Amino acid sequence: MKLIENNNYRKDIAGLRAYAVLAVVIFHFGYLPNGFLGVDVFFVISGYLITGIIYRKISKNQFSIKDFYIRRIKRIIPLVSFICLISLILGVKYMLPDDLENLAQSIVATNFFNNNTLQVITTKNYWDVVNELKPLMHTWSLAIEEQYYLFYPFLFVLIAKIRLKLILPILIVLTLLSIGLFFSPFQDYYKFYLLPFRFFELSIGGIATIILNGKIVKHRFSTVLIIALIVILCFDLHFINNDLLLFITVMITSGILISVSTVNKLSSYLLENKLVVFIGKISFSIYMWHQIILAFGRYFLFNEIGFIGYSVIMLITILLSIGTFYLIEQPFRHKFKTKNVFVILILTFLTTTSLSLYIYNNAGVLKDIPELGINKASTHKGIHSKYNDDIYKLDKSFTKTEKLKILVIGNSFARDWCNVLLESKFKESIEISYIYGAYSHPAYLHPDLKKRAREADYIFLSPLSKEEFRKLDIDESKTWCTGIKNFGINNGIYYNYTGEDYCLQRTSLKDGSLKINDILKKEWGEKYIDLIDLVIDKEHTVSVFTPNCKFISQDTRHFTKYGAEYFAYLIENTPGFVLNKIDNKNNFR
Repeated sequence: MKLIENNNYRKDIAGLRAYAVLAVVIFHFGYLPNGFLGVDVFFVISGYLITGIIYRKISKNQFSIKDFYIRRIKRIIPLVSFICLISLILGVKYMLPDDLENLAQSIVATNFFNNNTLQVITTKNYWDVVNELKPLMHTWSLAIEEQYYLFYPFLFVLIAKIRLKLILPILIVLTLLSIGLFFSPFQDYYKFYLLPFRFFELSIGGIATIILNGKIVKHRFSTVLIIALIVILCFDLHFINNDLLLFITVMITSGILISVSTVNKLSSYLLENKLVVFIGKISFSIYMWHQIILAFGRYFLFNEIGFIGYSVIMLITILLSIGTFYLIEQPFRHKFKTKNVFVILILTFLTTTSLSLYIYNNAGVLKDIPELGINKASTHKGIHSKYNDDIYKLDKSFTKTEKLKILVIGNSFARDWCNVLLESKFKESIEISYIYGAYSHPAYLHPDLKKRAREADYIFLSPLSKEEFRKLDIDESKTWCTGIKNFGINNGIYYNYTGEDYCLQRTSLKDGSLKINDILKKEWGEKYIDLIDLVIDKEHTVSVFTPNCKFISQDTRHFTKYGAEYFAYLIENTPGFVLNKIDNKNNFR
């Protein structure tokens, strides 16, 4: 083992980038269980290179924060701005209001280097299937890097003014603190999206390059490290905890970065053959393009994508990436004058940000959407969520009335059920009281639960297992469980359909929905109100539209007003439904 000077362009780092980006893309295709760790490989590479650049220049008293930021801006922002612009154009053309509003929000967040923060506030769960339809979902990782670039050089400059040798120990302390945070019992979405929990990934490689003074190590194990990383990215290692697997990935990547890759033919071939080096060079473009092609493809072109479809998407991604690498990345970095670069970027920033804010403030509504009952002239933000959230107003005790007392307990699905009852013929014969309940806020904590449950004639729950129900400690004999419901993954594919049978479109349910429905139905028996059964056919598909060609659900999970009206009609005409025992005079038949 010996140290080697490292003064040349390292093709092996480009090769490492190639494996990282391909892992991420193929993961988003659904084929590599650990491919998402490719992002962590990118973090380690960035930290290794940036720390080396800053430390060497500070050591020689040649570092300029201004020059650093100019180089970072010219490297990252042109392509990101272009991708945001393309996403906005496609979104305006093809997206429904809610989705366009979310896209506009993401564009503003991306422009301000904060899409990771937006995800923490909104989606939280990176693994949620709805993220597959978000064109800019992947810019959360760019936000982490950009936030890192905002403070990291200042940290070095401030420490160097005191004493240059303090940089390494302070960096080690910050890294250990970050590792401690990462392995602490914080919410997973904090650890996934926020820089303090990810800082160690960016700093570990930096620590290594400082210790080695920019040199790399020649040893016999470089091939082992490369193969180990490929195994981690490609295979399901479920027996290893995810946090630990990420940490192992970071350490192996750091090991590869500080190693000579030309020790033998295999390691040299794996990281330095012409194809992987070229893919590595265009990896930033590949990363930026793949998600918007996938998201919009799923949104308005492909209901399901198979191997051939993904192969076509990969080819399109590569071709577009080659184009933007040579027409955007390279010219903005090396050809265009800095002044012209900033003028173009400022104009693009102002255009995409102002248009996105306009769209967001108008709830994504740029035209009438009759299928959702949306009129551009009279729309307002949260039109669909308001319909569901208005049920919170029913969280009150029963009054002294001769009406049948209905207690509804649960989450947003329970509020949907309230709307179904309020749109039904039973509306004038019942009084509804609502209690919110979810795993994060159990209904049994509600101070008025027992009293209302005793007074209620009927109790309806949102989908709930018997085990969870028993925690409520209320009368089971007058309790019914309302079923789950699902209308696919996204309405975009149906909204953009142009066939004559537009209003007759049907969709498969989200994977696992029928299984959950069957489990709950078996648990509750005759006390289970099977909503899926009201609309499902022999092919296990459900209606997308009501008979009047209105969307049943705006988000494939919750009812629109039209959807609630339609299901009200269906339960009214279901002989076994419990409230059909009541006549219009509120007497039992």
